[in-house]
Amino acid sequence: MGINTALLFLLVHEFAMKVFIATLVSAEFCTLLRFLLNEYWVFGNPRLSWKRLWRYHVANCGALIVWWATANLLTGAGVNYLVASILAVGLSTGLSFASNFFWVWKKQHRCTST
Repeated sequence: MGINTALLFLLVHEFAMKVFIATLVSAEFCTLLRFLLNEYWVFGNPRLSWKRLWRYHVANCGALIVWWATANLLTGAGVNYLVASILAVGLSTGLSFASNFFWVWKKQHRCTST
């Protein structure tokens, strides 16, 4: 959330990007960063999996839509865009966590016959 907020601030204030676009850019950057941290550090996978990366993007699509829509709706309602972004994270975190834990990095159970 800290990286997303800082990047959003830079994109809007330093690069004069519209909040509408800056929220999408910062979201994708942070999505890739979170995937890499989960893939290598949390789950200890030695090699990058394009299949898991694709699943991660699909699983996070719903959470991204919730975050992006909430951040922009709150901004449109007069809430500061940085505060709106932080509030939107709270709504999308649970959805993202559940879909990633139960689908993207779900342990595969192998049947063994004797």
